[in-house]
Amino acid sequence: IEYGLMLSSTILDIRKAQSIEEIKEIIRKKAREKPKGSWITGHGWDTTTLAERRPPNRWDLDEAAPNNPVMITDAGWHVCSVNSLALRLANIGKDTESPLGGKIDKDPDTGEPTGVLRETAATRIEELITYSDEELITALSYAFDEAVKFGLTSVHCAHEGAQHIRVFQKLLMRGELPLRVYLMVPSSLLPHLLSLGLYTGFGNPKLKIGAIKVLLDGTIERRTAALTQPYQGEPDNLGLLWLNEEKLYDIVSKAHKAGFQLAIHAIGDRAIHVALDSIERVLKEKPKVNHRHRIEHASMLNEELVNRMRDLGVIASIQPVFIHSNNDWMFESLGYKRATKFCERYRTLLDAGVKVTAGSDLPADSTMNPLVGIQSAVTRHGFAPEERISVKQALPLYTINSAYASFEEKLRGSIQVGKLADLVVLSDDPLTVPVDSLDDIKVDMTIVDGEVVYASEHFQQLRV
Repeated sequence: IEYGLMLSSTILDIRKAQSIEEIKEIIRKKAREKPKGSWITGHGWDTTTLAERRPPNRWDLDEAAPNNPVMITDAGWHVCSVNSLALRLANIGKDTESPLGGKIDKDPDTGEPTGVLRETAATRIEELITYSDEELITALSYAFDEAVKFGLTSVHCAHEGAQHIRVFQKLLMRGELPLRVYLMVPSSLLPHLLSLGLYTGFGNPKLKIGAIKVLLDGTIERRTAALTQPYQGEPDNLGLLWLNEEKLYDIVSKAHKAGFQLAIHAIGDRAIHVALDSIERVLKEKPKVNHRHRIEHASMLNEELVNRMRDLGVIASIQPVFIHSNNDWMFESLGYKRATKFCERYRTLLDAGVKVTAGSDLPADSTMNPLVGIQSAVTRHGFAPEERISVKQALPLYTINSAYASFEEKLRGSIQVGKLADLVVLSDDPLTVPVDSLDDIKVDMTIVDGEVVYASEHFQQLRV
């Protein structure tokens, strides 16, 4: 939904901005179009590409839009910058304490909030920003149009609440859902789902309730992923856990025992360790061979964590596109040796026998194109080349393994008699083109349940 809001220009796309001054100019232009007092939102700033090498702060944003509340999120969607008006509306001031799992950055001299809010500290701002159902439906339409052009026949979609579920249902009832959606429901809605007696798999072939999504830590680039050893240059910073161990266990236990799959966002090695502890604990209490619980990202792994994932039957849900364009943020945060030894360990996971699935994490990254992800997994663009995998190994991560991760490998994910006709026609064979040309392959046709939902210009005559 957030990506669609960017495509519809409801959320400003600032991913290409090279400086804070450039961001300010984008916001100034939007402020001239908006009524005073209405929200301006944007996404995509990145300190590794901004000339100033720092997050935008409240005073930067005050200059750009003093009469509108402003919130702009970083590229990973885990840190936001807001202006003074937004801080006032959220009642965040000098005496406001940082919440569990978050941090309100403050000026070291005055104690005033700088406008940079990390992880859960952004919740008070996010709760103030609302969209109508029709705005979200329009956004999803934009996003789905883009998805089918890239050959996607299904998505595992993390969303933020009851309104989002309602919007997906409206699209389904209108017959405007062009692909299959496996909803990853935020853990905040778990009590409501439990009271209704629902569990993973409820729905129909086009729209299903999937995993319970749990956010456990932040990101490496913003130094909020939970680590066992400090970030480079910050001896007191081990990152942030959104939940303490008992609260996490409470969620995992209730979800598991009610028949829900879990999808736990855990990037840092400490977060992955804590997540696996909770999963192991509930599996001892209520064994279940086919639980298919997932660690989303599983970015930083030592051998012990890899082996525990295998032994517990936990899926590694990775995003190879993370290493597509720029690895500087990993080196800056972790140091070269630690980053290359422990991060994005695709070959190690596969060799150990861990079930691995792959996706894009859009809009927290640059593209939803699976072929870019496959290319990244195969070439790694020079990052820790010993972890490269072959195209033959990478293709299942985006097809049959993704179907497995949603309990649907007997229905789709491979071309077999009796399976759903969810197919993509490509301009070239990924197994034969040079690996550096994988991202040049074009999608000629996308078919969902036997219906052509996208055809390239020279395939238009084959639409049915």
